[in-house]
Amino acid sequence: MSSVLSGGTVINELLPAPVVVETAYSDPPEARLEPAEEAAIARAVESRRREFTTVRHCARLALTRLGVPYRPLVPGLRGAPGWPDGVVGSLTHCAGFRAAAVARAEDVLSLGIDAEPALPLPEGVLDAIALPAEQKRNTALSASDPGTPWDRILFSAKESVYKTWFPLTQRFLDFSEADLVLRPDGTFTATILVPSPLPTLAGRWRVHDGHLATAITVLR
Repeated sequence: MSSVLSGGTVINELLPAPVVVETAYSDPPEARLEPAEEAAIARAVESRRREFTTVRHCARLALTRLGVPYRPLVPGLRGAPGWPDGVVGSLTHCAGFRAAAVARAEDVLSLGIDAEPALPLPEGVLDAIALPAEQKRNTALSASDPGTPWDRILFSAKESVYKTWFPLTQRFLDFSEADLVLRPDGTFTATILVPSPLPTLAGRWRVHDGHLATAITVLR
């Protein structure tokens, strides 16, 4: 049985119909890289090589389902992959999970996905990535629902914000330049605090089976 699934995972239900998602919980032996991708990862340690390879395997499957020929996804500016013409997409990987999401640019302006282990952030990380208002909201959420890793969801949501924002601007976005409001209903809103073509972004989150995921889709 293939380790790559096209449904029923932590991230699939967060994305609308125009988006095609492929996920993996392990590294399938059939995953392979194109020569340009091999060159990009030549000096990486084995764990990095495995996640790099499998997430591109997911992207290859997703693009095939979308009806678009695969081309090497070589990291470009800020590590962002270069998608085929007419395609928008996003990649994510963490321990035990990889995913690729793609859509036609005629349907989707931009999208961002992120997956993380469903565990609290290491000590000190929240202070580094959260605005004072976000920390206050995180404290309130944690008090009302201590079993949910709200700090890690916030971190993941900020990653999804960046992955959505960067292709539209080609500019770095610091953690402090987006103010996120997480909601217990599985949604969040980000207000971008610097000049942006999209001053607000709306996303969704989910925790399931040891992982959490966040996603943003900006439809045309």
